[in-house]
Amino acid sequence: MSGIISIEGGVPLQGRIRVEGAKNACLPIMAASLLCAGEVTLREIPALEDVFNMCKVLEALGAKTKYDAAQKKLIINSEGPLQTEAPYELVRKMRASFLVIGPLLARIGRARVSLPGGCAIGIRPIDLHLKGLKAMGAEVIIGHGFIETVSNRLCGERIYLDFPSVGATENIMMAAALAEGITVIENAAEEPEVVDLARFINSMGGRVSGAGTDTIRIHGVSSLNCTDYTIIPDRIEAGTFMLSAAITGGEVTVENVIPTHLTPLLAKLREAGCQVVEEEGLIHISRTGPIRAVDIKTLPYPGFPTDLQSPMMALLTYAKGTSVITETVFENRFMHVDELRRMGAQIKIESNCAVVSGREKLYGAPVKATDLRAGAALVLAGLAAQGRTDVSAIYHIDRGYSNFTEKLASLGAKIKRIEQPW
Repeated sequence: MSGIISIEGGVPLQGRIRVEGAKNACLPIMAASLLCAGEVTLREIPALEDVFNMCKVLEALGAKTKYDAAQKKLIINSEGPLQTEAPYELVRKMRASFLVIGPLLARIGRARVSLPGGCAIGIRPIDLHLKGLKAMGAEVIIGHGFIETVSNRLCGERIYLDFPSVGATENIMMAAALAEGITVIENAAEEPEVVDLARFINSMGGRVSGAGTDTIRIHGVSSLNCTDYTIIPDRIEAGTFMLSAAITGGEVTVENVIPTHLTPLLAKLREAGCQVVEEEGLIHISRTGPIRAVDIKTLPYPGFPTDLQSPMMALLTYAKGTSVITETVFENRFMHVDELRRMGAQIKIESNCAVVSGREKLYGAPVKATDLRAGAALVLAGLAAQGRTDVSAIYHIDRGYSNFTEKLASLGAKIKRIEQPW
């Protein structure tokens, strides 16, 4: 089944909305569950396609998974013997499945994983992952679309990342959790999702320190234990709902959020003319005046998140004045621009910069999601546009937003999902 999201724009959103657990935190933590020869319980797990696909990857490797949608609880049991190979047909659907290579290598000394897939937003090379694993003593063999790693015993090492890659930091951290000695990751990614993975490993008896800074130290242990762990809230979903209030001139309270995880977005929303009130566990956002033009530049955390660049661009298409958006993380993350232009947006691309000349109105049109966050951006643009917007290829949106249309409808949006049998 496929379908479209159909929106009648022009309704200011009002109400309260609760954020799910973070997709970008739960996927590596699901992979890290392979480090434990027992049962792990994870809470606040969203009902997302990426989560279900990762469950299939884990099951193909020999783990057992049980998901309770009502409680948002996932139980993973990796007690039995594990397989060494993650099948191509599963890995090609989702890049995060490549994260099983670190835990498999650490626990059973071998992993064979096909080259990963995912959204077509950039090259996202895996060389930094392999650099770290090689430094710890793994033999890496690449050929026929697969990467195979082998090691009798991983040993701690000092590893410098040329770029603070989130995936590489996470893979190396997981491999190092059961390695012999101390591993130091320098120029490590500082994202909250990396911190959450470190806390999860520590909840199993691991010894990880420094997560959230550019230097992470992992003291390897001989084994890890069962645990019951709650995932952090999804800062990208929270940011998307804040932007939905801003773009429609509404008033929304976003619950189950950690405000410090969203400092760059909150600063830019205030700069754009929004009223933002932060409290413990929630953020209240409203806008009554015009949207002001602002410039943004995506950077690794704690900079402005690349995953909110396209939703932020949707907001700025309605701003008074000209905004400049500079994308420094992924080289192919302006694919949504042509779709926004179909709605009347005035956007000019110059290398890795998008120059957005704000307009008073955009107009509904048939548009197509080109990746996960682009799909969210098109929905936001449609919420404020005149007339009807139909967003197709919404399987992208399902990868990262649970019940997206239902949640927006609960805030008053005239939005519905129309399933189509093709």
